[in-house]
Amino acid sequence: MSGKILIYGMGLSGRGVARLLKDRSEDLILYDANVSFDMQGLIRDMNLKGASYITGTLKKKYLEGVDTLVLSPGVSINAPDIKMAREAGLKIIGEVEIAFETAKGRLIAITGTNGKTTTTALTGEIMKAAFKDVYVVGNIGNSYASVSAMTSEETVTVAEISSFQLESISEFHPVISAVLNLTPDHLDRHGTFENYAMCKMEIAKNQTSSEICVINYDDEYLRGLAENITPKKLYFSMTPLKEGVYLKGDDIYYNDGFEESFVLNRYDMNLVGDHNVQNVMAAVGISVSMGVNIDVIADVVREFKAVEHRIEYTCERKGVKYYNDSKGTNTDAAAKAVAAMSSPTVLIAGGYDKGADFTDWIEGFGGHIKAMVLIGQTAEKIRETAVACGFTNIYMAKDLKMAVDVCAKIANPGENVLLSPACASWGQFKNYEERGRLFKEYARALPE
Repeated sequence: MSGKILIYGMGLSGRGVARLLKDRSEDLILYDANVSFDMQGLIRDMNLKGASYITGTLKKKYLEGVDTLVLSPGVSINAPDIKMAREAGLKIIGEVEIAFETAKGRLIAITGTNGKTTTTALTGEIMKAAFKDVYVVGNIGNSYASVSAMTSEETVTVAEISSFQLESISEFHPVISAVLNLTPDHLDRHGTFENYAMCKMEIAKNQTSSEICVINYDDEYLRGLAENITPKKLYFSMTPLKEGVYLKGDDIYYNDGFEESFVLNRYDMNLVGDHNVQNVMAAVGISVSMGVNIDVIADVVREFKAVEHRIEYTCERKGVKYYNDSKGTNTDAAAKAVAAMSSPTVLIAGGYDKGADFTDWIEGFGGHIKAMVLIGQTAEKIRETAVACGFTNIYMAKDLKMAVDVCAKIANPGENVLLSPACASWGQFKNYEERGRLFKEYARALPE
C-alpha cells in the first residue's frame, strides 16, 4: 500500500495496522479523537519514525493529500468523519481487509451474535493440535493486522470477526467461514436487525462453491439467509441431521452424508450449557472441514476450558458461587448464561443502552433468577421492563462494587451470583474485559 495513509483510531486494531504499515509506507498519519491520547509516546514506543498525528476533531483540511483511511472497527462506516473522507475521495479500508491483503496461508473466519470467542478459541486449539503454524486473532487477544505479516503459505489463521469489521470488507476471503447464530444486537449502529444480519452474512460473500460455510441449522432466520450464499453449507444442530454435526441424545456426531462418526459425549466436556454444545459442534464442523482427525478434535474438546469472561467460575464465598459472564453483552448471550445456572441465582445486569428490548430475556428467567441487581445506563429501563413482566425482586446499585456487595448480602449458601449484564460495558468501563476483571476482584475480596 502506497501514498499517504491515515489510521483512524489507535486502539488494538489501529496499533496493529500501524505496526503492519510502518515499514511499507513512508507517510503515516495516526488519528484518535481523544485529545489526551499520548501519540508521541506511541510513536516512540512503536518506533514509527516519520509518522505524524492528529487528535481531537478531524477537520477536512487534515485530509488533503491523504490517499487511504484505515478504519477502526469501533467506528461506523457511516460516521460523519468517514462520510467526509469518502466525499474527499479517500479510499476507505478496514483493519481486517488490510490484514487479509498482507496475510498468507489459509483463513478460518467465525462470526455470529454469540459464541464467537469460545468457538474461535476452541477452533484455534484444535488447529494447533493439527498444524504447526497457527494464529488466533480477533477480540480474544491479537488483532489480525498485528500478525498478518508473520504468516506463511503453511499458516492457518483463525479469526473472530464482528459485524463492525464486516462493514468494510472488500476482498476478505476465508476458506472456511462460520455463522453461529443471529439475534438482535448493535441496533444502535446498524439500525435494524435485517441490516445487522446481512452485514454478518458478508463473511461468505467472496467464498467459492468449493469452500465451506458452517451454519447453525436451528437458527431458522439464519438458515433462510444461508440459502443465498455461494459456498457449500455444513450445518450443525441440537437434533439429528442426515449430514453435518449434530447432537443425538447426549452424544455429538459428525455425518459426512455416508457415514456417521461419534465425536464425544457432551458431559465429557468442561464447557456447560446447550449454547456451548452448539459452539463445540461449530468447531467440530470447521475442523473436519480442515481435514482434522475426529480423535484429535475430541481430545482437544475434552481438555478445553471456558474462556475468560464467559460463564467463568470465579470463586466461592460463604457457600455462594460467583460466575463472571461479562461477555454476555446482549440479551441472547445473557439468557444462555442464565440457563446454564443449576441453582437459584442473583443476577447483576445493566450497562450501555444498545437499543435492546429486555422483555423476552426477563420472561425467560423461569426459576433460575431469584433477584436482580441493576447498574449502569439501562438499570431503570430493565427495572421497568421486569416489573411489567411480574419480576419485582430488584435492587439498584450505583456501581459494580456496590452490586457485588448487595449480592453477597442476599445470596444464600448453595446459590449463585452471576454477572451477565445483557448490555455493553461502555460508559462505566473501557470494555467488557475490565468489567469482568473488576467483578472477579470484588468477589474474591469478599469474606470467606
